[in-house]
Amino acid sequence: MDTKAAILALMSVWGVGACATLPATAQELEDAAVAGAESENPLLNKVWIRADADEAQPGPMQIFLGDGTLVSDSCWETYRLSKWQQVSDSAISWDEDGMTINADITSVSASELVLSLKLGSDVQEQRFVTAEVPYVCPDMVK
Repeated sequence: MDTKAAILALMSVWGVGACATLPATAQELEDAAVAGAESENPLLNKVWIRADADEAQPGPMQIFLGDGTLVSDSCWETYRLSKWQQVSDSAISWDEDGMTINADITSVSASELVLSLKLGSDVQEQRFVTAEVPYVCPDMVK
């Protein structure tokens, strides 16, 4: 095979390979961008269990979904769906019973989350870890 044919063959392979990975529609491109942004944010789409929870009220958890929904639940209370938003790289807020809760993200990694909630003039630190699957709420003390 001469050099010209080899270069032409190589360019064809690159062209086919590049075309095969491009999204076919604008919607697929938008979905890929959202998925990429969500996968870069360690806060999103994980079940965060309170690591510093009161033993009498176990299992408080938060799930920050990429669509702006916050799922709050625990072993002793009915779940709640709220709207949340990431205000900056280090701050989030959500609506709870008509009040806006502001929180600083003190630290976040793939397995740990520390929030500093601003509750009026008080600041409450909450520590979370990712839930292990399977997770079952412990029996409640009666």
